[in-house]
Amino acid sequence: MSGKLGKSPKIDRKYLFHKVVEDVFPFRAILAIVLSGALLATPAFASHVKRAPTAGTSHRKAKTRHSHRRIHHILYRHRIRGQQAIQPDRVKEIQAALIKAHYLDGQPSGDWDQTTIAAMQKYQADHGWQTRLMPDARALVKLGLGPDYSNAINAQSASFTAPPPVNTIPQPQVAGFEAASGAN
Repeated sequence: MSGKLGKSPKIDRKYLFHKVVEDVFPFRAILAIVLSGALLATPAFASHVKRAPTAGTSHRKAKTRHSHRRIHHILYRHRIRGQQAIQPDRVKEIQAALIKAHYLDGQPSGDWDQTTIAAMQKYQADHGWQTRLMPDARALVKLGLGPDYSNAINAQSASFTAPPPVNTIPQPQVAGFEAASGAN
């Protein structure tokens, strides 16, 4: 009996290690640490290797490509895009609308001159719109010169009537709405 008192009971070391690790570090925390370490270590092993040009690529070819870009840039950098001038017929329409709105005097000439520009700027400023770009799309719509939808697919058959007044809704339908909403 004296031999057994001095000895400690046999403990499974693997079980004890795993039990301590599970209690201290949950599995998800250990997994997060391992994955973040792997992600951080990846760039350390990556390297950039500079290679000599292959037989098919030469300095002359690169220089030719560069000069081609320069020539292309010179040829196409002055390309003007967008509408540059308003057609005289359209200017007459705008001038007629400005005359009708009492922003311009006289007869429409078809010339986009300083008086027409000043009238359009005043019209746009009076409505609180920008005055740098002439004419503003909102100003044209307000003057009645907006898009024309008369040739649209459903222009002839479309109904642009106002919806019926509220008091013309049938009584059974109103009762159904009230019952469904719970309002009495």
